[in-house]
Amino acid sequence: MGSGIVLLLFLSRLISAVSGGGAPSVELWCVAKNNADDLALQSAIDWACGPGGANCAPIQIGGPCYDSSNLPRMASYAFNDYFIKNGLTDDSCNFSNTAALTSLNPSYKNCKFPSSFSKGNMELNGSVTAGQDSTSNNSNSRRWDRSSISILLFFASTLLIL
Repeated sequence: MGSGIVLLLFLSRLISAVSGGGAPSVELWCVAKNNADDLALQSAIDWACGPGGANCAPIQIGGPCYDSSNLPRMASYAFNDYFIKNGLTDDSCNFSNTAALTSLNPSYKNCKFPSSFSKGNMELNGSVTAGQDSTSNNSNSRRWDRSSISILLFFASTLLIL
């Protein structure tokens, strides 16, 4: 019964997003999947911190997020930074299927992960994006609405499985 109520809440937010009520206020992070292979994670970190342009200084030796014994944690920081800098879309949180979105804050000790709400120049619904004209901004709004719907459906289907 309880999961049915939560499902109704998610569906009502979905309907609100589709009908113009805006995207739901769900804080998100992009993190490494628990079952991801270490070699695949290292390859994804190398790409995110290199050509991907993620800020990986916090996961370097001496940084607040450096933990050589926990590759998934370090990968999560790199993945999340890339996700926030690259449009908050499903595609920007994939990394060859080694990453997933979560609403659980992965921050720990002095390692603070910025969330989807942290980016000052972009709302979750994509209505404001720095450095783009209004023509391209409209296409971002439509894309983010679809992403928001996908995220809501993911959460709803997860609840149904439980």
